[in-house]
Amino acid sequence: MTAMHRDGAPPVVLVHGGFVDGSGWEGVYNILKEHGHDVTVVQNPTTSLADDVAATKRAIATQDGPVTLVGHSYGGAVVTEAGNDPKVSKLVYIAAFAPDQGESVNTLISDPPPGAPVPPILPPQDGYLFLDKAKFASSFAGDVDSERAAFMADSQVPWGVDALAGVITEPAWKNKPSWYMITTEDKMIPPPAQQFMSQRAGSNVVEVQGSHSVYVSHPDAVAALIEQAMTE
Repeated sequence: MTAMHRDGAPPVVLVHGGFVDGSGWEGVYNILKEHGHDVTVVQNPTTSLADDVAATKRAIATQDGPVTLVGHSYGGAVVTEAGNDPKVSKLVYIAAFAPDQGESVNTLISDPPPGAPVPPILPPQDGYLFLDKAKFASSFAGDVDSERAAFMADSQVPWGVDALAGVITEPAWKNKPSWYMITTEDKMIPPPAQQFMSQRAGSNVVEVQGSHSVYVSHPDAVAALIEQAMTE
């Protein structure tokens, strides 16, 4: 069996970040499917970087490449490591972490600039993190409709502290072309940090006026960037 569309459209693998699951990709998924692409949505356990990379590589293994690998938020760290898989040809970062060798999400967020928004992350519970439900919408999903944002807050996936501590061994963006969507209204990963990481990775950059949940609120823009990556 092959995951390559009969018209030659390469397969896409979508990787979610922390506090959420893969269902947030539904809008992007629907657009890409309508355009004839084969799309796989990874359900990361978000327990550790190693576990999440393994889950992503299992999804990649089912494709007959070349795979366009897409990560949102913490999912960017996952695709930075998993993207070394030879089946992966291109990387797309959506308001995502793009760590360098020896870096982790922890090291990237350890020294925020003065005035940067502070995500409302609650103290760890049994080794897992949650966002304050009362502040979830304003920090994570500022341009998502209120009912959807409330659902996202109430259905949070525990984010393992080991996932934040996972260190990148070899960043795939050093050897493969990448695209990056900067979200100018992001309250989770400050736009200047996104600009720094995308510039360091040599990514092709687009900016969207959106929240951290841009993949939910602006699926058309996200799908367009993914398709741009596939055709360039």
